[in-house]
Amino acid sequence: MKFKLGDFVRFVDEKLEGYVTRIIDEDMIGVTGDDDFEIPVLASKVTTVHGHKSTAVESQAFDEVRSADGSFDTRGVFLAVSSDQRIASVVHFYLVNETSFQLLASLTTEKLHKFKGEFAGIIAPKSAVKIFSAPLQDIQLWPTFNFQILFYTTQNIALSSPLIVKENFKAKDFSGTKKVVPLIKQQAWLIRLDEPELVIDAEKIKESFFKPAEEKQEIEKPVNEIDLHIEKLRDDYQFLSSAEMLNIQLTAFRKALDAAVVHKLPSITFIHGVGNGTLKNELHKIVGKHPHVQTFMDARKEKFGYGATKVLLK
Repeated sequence: MKFKLGDFVRFVDEKLEGYVTRIIDEDMIGVTGDDDFEIPVLASKVTTVHGHKSTAVESQAFDEVRSADGSFDTRGVFLAVSSDQRIASVVHFYLVNETSFQLLASLTTEKLHKFKGEFAGIIAPKSAVKIFSAPLQDIQLWPTFNFQILFYTTQNIALSSPLIVKENFKAKDFSGTKKVVPLIKQQAWLIRLDEPELVIDAEKIKESFFKPAEEKQEIEKPVNEIDLHIEKLRDDYQFLSSAEMLNIQLTAFRKALDAAVVHKLPSITFIHGVGNGTLKNELHKIVGKHPHVQTFMDARKEKFGYGATKVLLK
């Protein structure tokens, strides 16, 4: 099999062309044209269109890059998942490097105890590289993604610890709002790879219920709808910076979410407003990896529009 997902091919016996959107078996592939209709065809009956421009973002390896203010960015490794600009049913995966390090990265997929190396290479600072493609409707059939990433620079900078990340994607990972990713010049779902998993220490929560009366802190049961608008949380919000306001809102969000978990609420709704989408995106990143969250969705659009998120708890 010489073809891979995302290849642009032309039929040998017909005046048809399109993108490879499915690998059916060793001999058959699925090709989708401009009409968004997938046609199963023998791999021997199509040929690659040479010279067709790739959608991959080229990496300029070995360039040393600092931020505009001269600082060295040590964090900011993301996986961006974007829809194909022609075939909406296909998504492309990009490793996005917003750090000032060069990344030595690899992707190995695993399915039914079979492993396959998909990508290995250097990703320059402030750049992105396409590493994988897959049909979005087959998300339940996707393999496990295993990332290994090393950080490198010739500058006098302490190195970050290597990243080893294992991802099993679910539909809820793509239920949030896309955002524009400048390094790939399109909208995508963003998944951060260089931040620790959010872990709830169940033992510490249990301990709080067995402290002496004078030490025990009562965790108040939250209301079903939590308004995170800054004017509802602080009277002096006019004097706060954007970063300070976001930190206050996220603190209130985490406190309410933890309380909902302790009180075993079936769901809780957070009103974050529309705005520039920063608060909503931060909330979605947290609940998307929260061990006690079953799923989340836009809450009652007739009441909140797109300004609230309902979180269903396990």
